[in-house]
Amino acid sequence: MDLMQTTADADALMRRAAILLDAGRAGAARPLLAAARRLAPPGAGLAQLSARLALQDGTIEQAAGDLDEAVSLAPDNAELRKIRAELRQRLGDLEGATRDAAEAVILNPPDPVAKALLGVLMQQLGRPQEGAACLREAVAMRPGEPSFHEALANAQSAAGDTDAALATLLGGIAAVPTAVELRNAAVLQCIRRRDFAQAEQVCEAARVAGIADACTFGLRGHALSSLGRHIDAADAYAAALKLGPDDPYVRHLAAASGYVAGSDRAPDDYLRTVFDGYADRFESHLVSLGYRVPGTMRKALLAHPRVAAGKRVGPVLDLGCGTGLIALALSDLPLGPITGVDLSGRMLAEAAAKGLYAELRETDLMTVLSEESQRWPLILAADVLCYFGALDAVFAAVHARLEPGGWFVLSVEELLPHHDGTVPGNGDWALLRQGRYAHSRGYLTRMAAAADLTINRLDPEAVRYEADTPVAGFLAVLERTRHDG
Repeated sequence: MDLMQTTADADALMRRAAILLDAGRAGAARPLLAAARRLAPPGAGLAQLSARLALQDGTIEQAAGDLDEAVSLAPDNAELRKIRAELRQRLGDLEGATRDAAEAVILNPPDPVAKALLGVLMQQLGRPQEGAACLREAVAMRPGEPSFHEALANAQSAAGDTDAALATLLGGIAAVPTAVELRNAAVLQCIRRRDFAQAEQVCEAARVAGIADACTFGLRGHALSSLGRHIDAADAYAAALKLGPDDPYVRHLAAASGYVAGSDRAPDDYLRTVFDGYADRFESHLVSLGYRVPGTMRKALLAHPRVAAGKRVGPVLDLGCGTGLIALALSDLPLGPITGVDLSGRMLAEAAAKGLYAELRETDLMTVLSEESQRWPLILAADVLCYFGALDAVFAAVHARLEPGGWFVLSVEELLPHHDGTVPGNGDWALLRQGRYAHSRGYLTRMAAAADLTINRLDPEAVRYEADTPVAGFLAVLERTRHDG
């Protein structure tokens, strides 16, 4: 077989392999690429296909090596630069990914995908205004691509221009009316702005357009509940449950509306969805609500015998640390090192930026309490137990992780009777309309005793304000008794 025929055969094998990779059939493409390697010398095209195969197989290191080889053979190939940028992004090498994406744009300026990728990477590098500029060009080049509109809105929101972000999403909906993800992103943007009336309007427009999506109806229920229209909210949740009966976000909010029976804690997926969704606005939102828990916890810890004597207490475990507001409020006290635990990766990123934590763990607090052996002299739980109804397992797990004499400092919302005197839930705890749980004083007292935790303090405190009205709660300081140490 002559060289020309061999090359032609290799090219045919590579074309067929590319078609199979496009269809996600890595197993069928693998022997074709192996045959092509035997027939043809190394080249950029073969290296690119090998990298795509490795990516589908999940062998990232092999893919990275193949792409490096391909780029070295064809440094001016824009497609290779773009693929390597996406791989480097997956590997967390944002600087390298941005360089490749920028090269792809330079080599092929009309490519909207390269322009959008560069914009997303710019935002991830903390340069949202530059990212938005790239993404505006991508949207102009390809207005029918919903992901470009959503990425541009994310960059604009990160830059602090939520008006522009919402306008971008609404413009995307007008350009692509069937894009459910844009409609849901617009509703979420309205909810983050606390414009629940417009959120409901966007949901209604989706319904009129024939959109039948569980998330859309679930978000509508959230908006309606926030507007005080609880009967309408329950109807929206009912529709959401029919469309997505297994969606944890929908089920939890439907339970909060009273439409279905509630569980004894909020689902992990629900919490990730909520807090990943507004991590960038979390602190400003709490400040606007007059959030008081960090201050009340600080006051309680000033009375700790060691702190009062100027001695260090640590290490400290901060459960549900969020963006690190508690660590910030306590940063001048002799406490630490502090380990923070939270389910939301985006909240933890905000906490990491404060530089106050020795370690941050993206996991469920019960996993840390139940599966690890370390004991702590101080465990904090600020505004996180409002996502648990039953507290017996939490208190027992905290007891196991506290040093003898260690403090557990926590806040909860207070379970109050309705205007007619009836007490919601089971009288000990109840799931309220906004998806949070409230607890009675008697229940907290019994749970502390059952876990062999002494109550040093259990004081009524307003945890925040809603509609200029204080939200009743408790600040508790519980101590593990020393006789069992």
